[in-house]
Amino acid sequence: MSRQETIGVGAGAAYLGVDRVIDLGPLHPAAHGAYRLRLRLEGTVVTEAEPLVGHLHRGAEKLFEVRDYRQALALANRHDWLAAFCNEVTLALAVERMTGMDVPPRALWLRTLLCELNRVLAHLAFLVPLTRTPDGSSTAGTTAAQRGMHAVQSVMEEATGGRIHFMATRIGGLREDVPAGWTSHVAAALDAVDLPALRQSTVDNEDFRSRYAGIGVLSGDDVLELGVTGPAARASGVDIDLRRDDPTCAYGELTVDPVLGEDGDALARVECLTGEIAQSIRLARECLDRLPGGPVNVRLPKAVKAPEGSVYTWLEAPLGVSGVYLASRGEKTPWRLKLRTPSFNNVQALASLLPGTRVADLPAVLGSFALVVGDIDK
Repeated sequence: MSRQETIGVGAGAAYLGVDRVIDLGPLHPAAHGAYRLRLRLEGTVVTEAEPLVGHLHRGAEKLFEVRDYRQALALANRHDWLAAFCNEVTLALAVERMTGMDVPPRALWLRTLLCELNRVLAHLAFLVPLTRTPDGSSTAGTTAAQRGMHAVQSVMEEATGGRIHFMATRIGGLREDVPAGWTSHVAAALDAVDLPALRQSTVDNEDFRSRYAGIGVLSGDDVLELGVTGPAARASGVDIDLRRDDPTCAYGELTVDPVLGEDGDALARVECLTGEIAQSIRLARECLDRLPGGPVNVRLPKAVKAPEGSVYTWLEAPLGVSGVYLASRGEKTPWRLKLRTPSFNNVQALASLLPGTRVADLPAVLGSFALVVGDIDK
């Protein structure tokens, strides 16, 4: 009879036991990445996986509902801190659609540009640990990813004043225009992202390919059944990208070619991340070339009130579809605001892709499947 063990894996903690779970480390609600996996093993192979979430209890949706629409935008970037600007735009789109507000063209193009910069920043953040050697040593790809992150984050900070929580979006546009000379700084930051070095340490490296190929496979059917979106879905061949399929901001003026994989394994997910960085750089350069002049916001009344009714808006965030369902009773605060966050749906896929994985391959599989825990425990 085979011996079965239950093992849990969490950030900053490990769990190991026979027929029970023993916590061997802190799992504090304030810790970044405080989520847990309960895995059942047969020998050294995972036979069953259960993501255990809900440790943070952030209550973001209820916080939105006790703030007016202007104040709510300051909270919109906090549930997925690696897609901060994209989340601001998603909420602003909902209010603008309900009020019938027209956003100035310059603001639309700047929003699109900043969303693509945000995408590059998020993908680089997930690629940094993947570029390291199995023993944790840095490679040329690690240095390239860190330098690229710093360059992109610097121009985001220059435009918005924030490095993580940007709070630059306003109902009807942006808080203020970008400073003089900023566009040339963006061009230089995009040049600083060394894609060849990133690829040489990951998807173009034979040792990396041998470690990541064929593990953590997520089928296209499971993607559709679970509502997985973003690079994790496209790596399984599911051709969905809202930038092309339901464009907002200035995406309708751009050509978006979704980066698709076929195998749905850990290697395909990393290939999609690197491919999307290249596409985002291309889109950002086109935004720079086509950026119009003019104002970046509209004059608003002292209190913004959405008319009675409801609306749903969505946007292609770095990890997938970010959506907002907004219901209003004609007041200056939402009656109901529901978030559709990519990580909440995506984390459920771990139950499908982890069975059959060896324990030794868990770091590679989990590293290839990008999640932000605040986006789960919203």
